Amino acid sequence: MSTIVAKQVSKSFGKKEVLSNIDLTVNKGEIYGLIGPSGSGKTTLVKILVGMDSDFSGEVSVLNRAMPNMAALSDIGYMAQSDALYPELTGEENLQFFASLYQLKKGERKERIMYAADLVQLTPHLSKKVMAYSGGMKRRLSLAIALIHNPEILVLDEPTIGIDPELRLSIWEELFRLKNEGKTIVVTTHVMDEAEKCDRLAMVREGKIITSGSPAQLKQQYEASDLEDVFVKAGGKRG
Repeated sequence: MSTIVAKQVSKSFGKKEVLSNIDLTVNKGEIYGLIGPSGSGKTTLVKILVGMDSDFSGEVSVLNRAMPNMAALSDIGYMAQSDALYPELTGEENLQFFASLYQLKKGERKERIMYAADLVQLTPHLSKKVMAYSGGMKRRLSLAIALIHNPEILVLDEPTIGIDPELRLSIWEELFRLKNEGKTIVVTTHVMDEAEKCDRLAMVREGKIITSGSPAQLKQQYEASDLEDVFVKAGGKRG
């Protein structure tokens, strides 16, 4: 069953085309990767997928609803590349605020805050103001906020930037667990070892999908030893 469908999605800023005729389908219960260097169009695409940008041509549907759609937002957990946090509030107050936006009941709110903070190893730091957090701690709090309302779909834009390798592993373990629960996860990254963890992926360069498929299919198709080699052979870099 398709959870997210994009057809012929294009987007320009002035005369510069930043996305060109993007077609992709993300199925329920899979981790789908958008792989490519900074500036390739990944962030612009995920903003369109989650309904944050309506100025595009083409069609996007999420859970069979045309986007943008306010009703679909409660089913999506979105972690942006830049942290949208309230620095003068504590970590816990940030979590409380975002939980209240999703109208979680008091008992459920407490439970979800404990779960999310524990997952990203922030529980000991919840009483600190976010302005005192390191960059990595802010990324972890942003991920906790994306998970707070137990969404059907997670869209995570470079979720592990600035996070230490051990925590990165535990976050990916949790993404696998959520996938096995039937959640749909879209993740952008430029780290090829993370791309290997995706069920399927699309490689993006200069606003175009240059190839897509499962990691194993792509390596076979391009007779490549790893995904970096696939990216080069698919036209990701000029020799």
